[in-house]
Amino acid sequence: MTSSPNSPTRSWVLEATIRTAPAADPQWQEQLDRLRQIASYDPKTQTWHARLGALGLAGMQMLQTLFDSARVHGTEVRLTPVAVPAYWDGPAFTRGPDMAAVLEAQADRGRPLGQLPLT
Repeated sequence: MTSSPNSPTRSWVLEATIRTAPAADPQWQEQLDRLRQIASYDPKTQTWHARLGALGLAGMQMLQTLFDSARVHGTEVRLTPVAVPAYWDGPAFTRGPDMAAVLEAQADRGRPLGQLPLT
């Protein structure tokens, strides 16, 4: 369910906000090496950010990298549907009632879909 770049105002992308987990040096570097492949670092907020506009092969690989990083290193990953940024030139999801409803739903009370539960 994707549309052409910057199509109607009802289009969106998934924004991933990633906080690294504290780790010993070798694990820290491995965690950063995983994230550098798919995200950019914002030193002001000390978070990594990535956007996903389609669930093709590249999108699925990005999600797998995020979930692997969370599983292996305890990295915190939050996925949020956001309006397509003006500079975005890739594919975008359409804001159809089915997909948008799922992404805007709460996975657990007070926990957005894509945010891993605290252990």
